[in-house]
Amino acid sequence: MNNTRSLRVWMWLHKWSSLVCTLFMLLLCLTGLPLIFSHEIAHLTGKAVELPPSQVGQAAPAGLATLDSVVAAARARYPERVVQYASPDDEDPRLWYVTLTPTPAPTDDYRSIAVDGRDARVLAEPRFDQGFMYWMLRLHVDLFAGLPGKLFLGLMGLLLVIAIVSGVVIYAPFMRKLDFGTVRQTRGPRTRWLDLHNLLGIVTLTWALVVGATGVINTWADLLIKYWQHDQLSGLLAPYQGQPLVPEAERAPLQRSLDAAQAHLPGQKLLFIAFPGTAFSSPHHISFFMQGDTPLTSKLLRPVLVDARTAQVTVAPELPWYLQALLLSQPLHFGDYGGMPMKILWTLLDLATILVLGSGLYLWVKKRRQVVAAVRSPVAVRPGTAGAATRTGRSAA
Repeated sequence: MNNTRSLRVWMWLHKWSSLVCTLFMLLLCLTGLPLIFSHEIAHLTGKAVELPPSQVGQAAPAGLATLDSVVAAARARYPERVVQYASPDDEDPRLWYVTLTPTPAPTDDYRSIAVDGRDARVLAEPRFDQGFMYWMLRLHVDLFAGLPGKLFLGLMGLLLVIAIVSGVVIYAPFMRKLDFGTVRQTRGPRTRWLDLHNLLGIVTLTWALVVGATGVINTWADLLIKYWQHDQLSGLLAPYQGQPLVPEAERAPLQRSLDAAQAHLPGQKLLFIAFPGTAFSSPHHISFFMQGDTPLTSKLLRPVLVDARTAQVTVAPELPWYLQALLLSQPLHFGDYGGMPMKILWTLLDLATILVLGSGLYLWVKKRRQVVAAVRSPVAVRPGTAGAATRTGRSAA
């Protein structure tokens, strides 16, 4: 009796957690497909910025432009704006991207300038806030609703995890009656879809759990960063408390600050720079986020906060475990660890998950229609009850 009641609870959890999250999970799976190949799509569509063809593959010249010259070239395009971030291209570090906004505060109004790091020449002004891939990314990340959209999708991800776990509990006793992978072809369409739904669900179990869990973690990114700033970074920067934002005219040369950061963490390479007043820095520091050179350490960042006035390293804290988990979950979510083979595997598993979600929705609709049809159909009169019904009717008359 207890086992039956427990199974009913699991079935209820599986039914409603699946129904609530299915449409949103289908949306995430569909929008996630092109995002797996975002780099490849950018190159195929001509959206990717590249160095001039005559220079590709050649050794970098001895006289590279200073980082100050690179940033100055970008600022010359929009002198009324301020520099928020700067980062070298992940494929060719001689190519730089500089992001400018009206204020240092976080905003969606930004301009990205691609600059040749050899001669500080502006190459292009790519727009990352428009086009097909931008729409796919925003739908996948926050439904164009900012932080509330992220948290909502995180809730849907939790429901997906519940649906997966409850589905495994339900599937275990069901499979005692059938061999693994059985799809009963001689039965009706609904039975065949049920068997296929269960089979694909088990096959994609681990992947769906990994992608669902990492997706939930990613939706907490903004909150985790704010918590880190409040919990740890504010204490490390307590001596600077109350000081105003360092004006650009009073800042030390940017190249000298970068050299100080690289000397503090030798053997690591730069991922991006956050300028004073931005979400990843403080009003008094330039933050250089460094990374390792292995597939794993390249995902684990180490910030080096350099005093914007003196170009001296103030602190280079180890990131807490929750931010490290966030950094590891982001590339794992999109299959960025193993190159093209892993991307292809992620695509196949994504397509299989779409079938699982779609078949689950189909099974629920089909069963719902059967229940409605049964309720609306005339009730069959059992033998021996017709006379009693007639007499009851006459008495009532």
